[in-house]
Amino acid sequence: MIAEVDKPVILVVDDKKNLLRLMSKVLSGDATVLTADRGAKGLALLDQHSVDVMLCDLRMPDMDGIEVLKECKKRSPATQFILMTAYASVDTAVEALRLGATDYLTKPFESEDARAVILRAMGRSPRASRTADDQILPGVISCSSSMAELGVLVRQVAASDATVLLLGETGTGKERIARAVHRLSPRANQRFVAVNCAAIPADLLESELFGHSKGAFTGAGRDSKGLFEEANGGALFLDEIGEMRPSLQAKLTRALEEKAIRRLGESMERSVDVRVIAATHRNIEAMIGEGQFREDLWYRLNVATVRIPPLRERKGDVELLATYFLKEFGPESKRIAGFSDAALDALERFSWAGNVRQLRAALERACVVCTSERIEIGNLPPEIAGVENSDPLGVLTELTWAKAQERGREELSRRYLEGVLGRHDGDVSAAAEQAGVERESFYRLLRRFGVELETRSQKRKRS
Repeated sequence: MIAEVDKPVILVVDDKKNLLRLMSKVLSGDATVLTADRGAKGLALLDQHSVDVMLCDLRMPDMDGIEVLKECKKRSPATQFILMTAYASVDTAVEALRLGATDYLTKPFESEDARAVILRAMGRSPRASRTADDQILPGVISCSSSMAELGVLVRQVAASDATVLLLGETGTGKERIARAVHRLSPRANQRFVAVNCAAIPADLLESELFGHSKGAFTGAGRDSKGLFEEANGGALFLDEIGEMRPSLQAKLTRALEEKAIRRLGESMERSVDVRVIAATHRNIEAMIGEGQFREDLWYRLNVATVRIPPLRERKGDVELLATYFLKEFGPESKRIAGFSDAALDALERFSWAGNVRQLRAALERACVVCTSERIEIGNLPPEIAGVENSDPLGVLTELTWAKAQERGREELSRRYLEGVLGRHDGDVSAAAEQAGVERESFYRLLRRFGVELETRSQKRKRS
């Protein structure tokens, strides 16, 4: 069978003839559909045709889907691979994604749900000019196992219509994950509206979210829609929701419960169909205990929670992301080819309190000052390169007041934690007691500022 010119090609491999017939019927309007009832037959067809998407079962008589995936990536790396399995597990899905699979489907599935997954994969094919070898989610690249697991979870969450709460340190990419949730959801063709709750004055945020009627307050010269109405049918991303004042949290809770909002200055409610995705870097449960966050809103938000690991816990991602940013920032005329061993080592040793955002800024700066074919350690910011400066105040005076405060706090916090631990010979309980915080809180501080604990065996080896 010869594929039509420029028409996408989908190859379905499964030993169940009825599933092959069903998927051929469902996909016939979208692409040329090839079928095979054995893994070997499927690979033979892959060799003969330019296949955009390969949909393959995990369990087959001659070879399993993981083996087919490995061969597919060798023979046709650009082909998008989707694994089908009735034996779904996170481990299997993570392995498939790590090996290069685009997505997976759990049997039994609805044919239209499968079609939606396949069409999304088709959009990533070379025919659509959207390939990315390390893309675990739309717009998100990683080679770490923790992020691969996050990718699996996000796909599961995205398929539902549940409210999502993203938890992660500043700079971990919460908005990127939020956009990925939306792009992988049934609402993908509708609007994605984002607002940073910390960036809007508290007395204006209510009007921004819910809208207002003419004359509702001084300066309200006309009726105005809020972001809930703007996002109707789609998704509303509420970044830094931990900064929202409690009185507005109550109104948001009602909007989530009733799926309706009331503009400022109006008595009537307006129905809205909006998926809310919220994010924060703060400890919401601690805020509840301090009376800063409403418990009922927490219950509404904590339906599908996704925790984004900090960069320091994502082994291998520093080099991957640094190389990506190098291509983004490195002017073609400079022909920056990569990193010196010393520069790369410094990047990987740094704790990255500001996470991916801080890494991106560091690489942008390095590309600006680099005059050689490779980024050298001297091109990196001093705090990353580990350059000792006899005048640390001089370094800080090059920054804005806010950035100087932030950098100073981070460095002082890291040194304090290291010092307290050293004073108590690595005894976390004793160090936490001296610091005046709970033991678990002390552990969180260590993780936040990238301070590693040495085991006793490591200490013996070092000594």
